[in-house]
Parts: sequence; C-alpha cells; structure tokens
Amino acid sequence: MISSRTTRADTLRVIVSTRMLVALVMGFSCGLPLLLTLSVLQAWMTLEGVDLATIGLFALVQLPYTLKFVWAPLTDRFQLPFLGRRRGWLLVFQIALMFAIIGLGLTSPAANPWLVALCALLVTFFSASQDIVVDAYRREALADDEQGLGASLYVNGYRFGMLLAGGGGLILADFATFQTVYLLLGLTMLIGILTTLLAPEPPLTAGTPRSLREAVIEPFAEFFRRGGALWILAFILLYKLGDSMASAMTTPFLLDIGFSMSEIGAVVKLFGFWATVAGGLIGGLLILRIGLYRALWFFGLLQAFSTAGFAVLATLGPNGSALAIVIAIENLSGGLGTAAFVGFMATLTDRRFTATQYALLSSLMGVPRVLASAPTGFLAEGLGWIGFFIFCTLVAIPGLMILRHFKSWADPRAGG
Repeated sequence: MISSRTTRADTLRVIVSTRMLVALVMGFSCGLPLLLTLSVLQAWMTLEGVDLATIGLFALVQLPYTLKFVWAPLTDRFQLPFLGRRRGWLLVFQIALMFAIIGLGLTSPAANPWLVALCALLVTFFSASQDIVVDAYRREALADDEQGLGASLYVNGYRFGMLLAGGGGLILADFATFQTVYLLLGLTMLIGILTTLLAPEPPLTAGTPRSLREAVIEPFAEFFRRGGALWILAFILLYKLGDSMASAMTTPFLLDIGFSMSEIGAVVKLFGFWATVAGGLIGGLLILRIGLYRALWFFGLLQAFSTAGFAVLATLGPNGSALAIVIAIENLSGGLGTAAFVGFMATLTDRRFTATQYALLSSLMGVPRVLASAPTGFLAEGLGWIGFFIFCTLVAIPGLMILRHFKSWADPRAGG
C-alpha cells in the first residue's frame, strides 16, 4: 500500500511491478474482442452484400456487455478445481473466447447471417465474462491506493486492444481474407491466456459466498447497508454525464462548423487517441501521489473545462490550431477522469463479492453514455452549439457537489 508520503522510489516500484504489467495485458485482452463484433464485422458484412437492416440488427449481439451482472455471481460463488477462484474462470473464458473468435471467422455473412449472429453472440458473451473476472482480479490483486494506476493501465491496454482489432483488422483485411483476420486476432488471445497462467492468484477473502442465493442477494444487501449508498450511485451516474453528452455530438458539431472529414480523422481519431492514452497514464501516476479523492475533484473540473473549450471553438470556426488544442485538452482530461473513475468504482466493491458488485457498477456507468446521449441532438438544435456545450459544462457540477460531501468513501486518506 502506498502512503500519503509516497517517495519516488515507492512510486517507481509500484509502476514497474508485475501486478501492473498484468493489469495492462489483461486490459489488452479485454479490448481486443470488442470491435470484432462491431466495426470489423460490419465492414465484412457490408462487403459481402448483407442488407443494412440486418447489419443494424446485429447491434443486439452487444447485449451481454450490458447484462453481465446476471451471471457474475457464479464467478463469486463457485471456484473451479484449478488455478484458483479468479484465474480458473479466466482461463476457461479466454480459451472459449479464442475459439469463438476463430469460429466467427469461419462463417459466411452472405450465406448464413444467423449463424454469424450466433457466433458473434458467443464472442460477446465470453468477452463480457472475461471482463467480469478481470475486473474482479484487478480489484483483489491491487491495494486500494493502487487502483487508480491499475485502472489507467487496464484502460490503456483496452484501447490498444481495440486499436489492433479495429484499425489493424481493417487494414489487414485489404491484404487477406476476413477468415484470416479473425484467425490471427483469435490467436492473439494467447497473450492473455499466457498471462493468466503466469499471474499470481489474488488472496481469497474470508466470508466469500457459500451459496448461490448468498452470491446473488448479499452483494446488493451489503452495498445498500452502507451510509450514502444512493448518493454513491448518483455520483456514478453524474460524474461523467456532461462529458458523455458532449462526446455524442462532437463529430456532427465539427462537420457543421466547417471541418473536413480528413481533419476530423487526423486530429480527433489519431491525435486524440494518443492524448487519451497519455491522460490515462498521467492520471494513474497522479492518483498515486495525491490520492483518489483529490484526483476525482481535479480531473472532474478539468473535464468540465475541456467541454467548455468546444463552446470557444464554436465561436472561432474551423481553426485547425484551435481544434488541436481543444481535442488535446478534451482527450487528456477524459483519460485522467476515466482512470480516477474506474479506480474509484473498484474501491467501492467488497472483496467478497467483487465480480458481482463491479459488474453492477460498470453497467450503471454505461447508462449515461446510452440514455443521456439520446436527447443531445434535440438539445443542440434548441440551444445552438455554444449553448449546448455550456449546458454540458454545467451538467458536471452536480456530480462534483456530491463528491464534496462524501470524502470518506472516495478516499480514506482524505479524512472526513
């Protein structure tokens, strides 16, 4: 555990530790499958001549990511007879995921789209199951003070996995068949499997569920017995709400004020990606030094400030230099905020029910991205671009106000 008087040597030892490397590689393994059932599969189906209505329906195969809390209690309750409570389940899910990805590549979207849908659903199910166990493993393997840095490395590994599958997969498809693409990316899961075999098993916490009923009910009961549980849930919903709403309209906004597709692609997608990665790494290091509570405050304010930058850009018009500055600040602050937010959710979980509680909280974390983003088009039309981004900036305030009154559950070192 890192104390508030952390020395540089202490910080360096944490950064280069095996457990942080495991967090990074496991993030990569979790990010790899995601786009194989989204953009890569959509490109393959389009080139095979599948109609747009069918391609649109394939969004439903993503449901396991939203519903993963349903079967998460099984991984808290049952321990397989090899590799321990976490690594045993992880190995099974990763091997199944590897074969599901390879199997998806052996299908034919034009000849049998429903078989493609079944295989894609298996990929998302085993991918979501891997997410459940990796989140639980990271929570149990790291001390509370290390959760922020562990989260930042996990998230950055996740982004690199998505980049390899999404960008690398589509580039490779220009030179090879999609069957080859899915075979190679499926075999890439061997990196995660090897990591699971070599990684240490987290210590088993006393009081783990002894029945399936206890594994399902007790995580909820334990959470809501805490003081301020509803405020915690409100904070999770509100902390990144303004950021999520602004992100939903970024591309239409930039096109509307006169930027070209090439400018958006170069600055937002490529430059912005590396700014987000840098933000995650810097955020993890800062959390080690200043603590999670102060990081949540500082990064939340920076997120709001970055959203206001789009209102400034709306007044300047298609200025390339201004776009680069705004995107750099927005993605950097987004990476910072995500590192603190994911680390914070991990510290909220009881180690006896880590898989179930984290699956619930992470599902709740995704609600603003889906539901709050839906009316953003109407808001932009009604308020104008400047008014819309100012509104998104102000939406960040309630979450920060909730954080102000609950120091103790945000960071034990903050007192309160």
